[in-house]
Amino acid sequence: MDISVVQIGNSKGIRLSKTLIEKYHIKDTVELVLEEGYIILKPKTEPRKGWEEAFQAMHENGDDKLLMPDVFDDETFDEWK
Repeated sequence: MDISVVQIGNSKGIRLSKTLIEKYHIKDTVELVLEEGYIILKPKTEPRKGWEEAFQAMHENGDDKLLMPDVFDDETFDEWK
């Protein structure tokens, strides 16, 4: 795919089509990776975005209980001494 380089103020840039932006889930920023002979654009992701709010909502709903005990009845800690 060929993309034209365009003048943007004193700099130059490229424009990505709406199709590419939607297909690769590009939001506000991209990660630029420079490799030997290549420039790679990767969508910038925030894998834990919104977790704090989700955990708060779980707590408020009482959904933040342990699913299994953190210490089992038959567990001994002798080997840790």
